[in-house]
Amino acid sequence: MADRDEEDRFHYDKPSKSSRKREAHALQDLGVALIELRDSELVALNLPEILVDAVREARRTSSRGGGARQRQYIGKLMRDIDPEPIRAALAARQGRSAVEAERFKRLEAWRERLVLEGTAALDELERWRPGLDRAEWLRMISAAQSERERGGKGTAGRELFRALRGVFDAESPP
Repeated sequence: MADRDEEDRFHYDKPSKSSRKREAHALQDLGVALIELRDSELVALNLPEILVDAVREARRTSSRGGGARQRQYIGKLMRDIDPEPIRAALAARQGRSAVEAERFKRLEAWRERLVLEGTAALDELERWRPGLDRAEWLRMISAAQSERERGGKGTAGRELFRALRGVFDAESPP
């Protein structure tokens, strides 16, 4: 009877097949995230060369079946490394992306306000950032308004956006 208890305890000390499969799928998903990185970001993670080569090969693979096999292979290679630094780096990257997206939305909102409200929005921008060249800003706003009335997408809206980015980079926005 003691031998049987010993066998049962040994059997239950190992992770279940389901948990091993969940971990394998998680590593494969992490590998997919690596495939989506730019090459410079991938190299910055200091991954083993065989894994970097596998990720690059996955990017080049165009067939569905071949891509699936390559992702599985990447998942297999991921079992031999510690995934936590990769997860941390990807989380930090995602955080930076969210901050950049929010910044872009603020710039877009200000550009939209300046085009729609004109001098009223410019007055508020000047209260926040005194010393703006009002004549230059009025010229940019007028050009962007004219461009919008023509229904065109041209350089005036982009110029206004770049000017706002310069103001927002100088100080924190309102």
